[in-house]
Amino acid sequence: MSYGNREVKVLVTGKSENPTKMNLKSGKFNLIIDEPKIMGGTDEGPSPVQVLLMALAGCLNVTGHEIAKQKGLPLNNIKIRIEGVMNPCTFIGCSFEERAGFQNIHVKVDADMPGVSEKDKKEWLEETEQRCPVTDNIKADTTVDVLLD
Repeated sequence: MSYGNREVKVLVTGKSENPTKMNLKSGKFNLIIDEPKIMGGTDEGPSPVQVLLMALAGCLNVTGHEIAKQKGLPLNNIKIRIEGVMNPCTFIGCSFEERAGFQNIHVKVDADMPGVSEKDKKEWLEETEQRCPVTDNIKADTTVDVLLD
């Protein structure tokens, strides 16, 4: 599939069902985002920060498979483990000394690439990281406008 230089727009809409739970829709898919009970939620869905890390894993997967295909590299599957470290104090208002988001995100990738050298795997992973849109959005300064409707 080739997109060329076209712009792809992604639309997400949502409505809160209570202070922690939001029902979201994008395309034909629905997702409930909530907070765990320890954060005052009902634990009926993953938290927003869990969804962010899930999106990172999914994007690294699809990007990695696409790059392997483009380079003619065998890739049977990818196992991904992501751990994000954050201080919730900014979010809950007990301190404003750190950013509200993750201070560190650690990603471990185990790619089943039979016959591929370690050098080629490392180059594949570097390109996967560079070309992954979610990684790019997490690392880069993306303009985000939050306005009243």
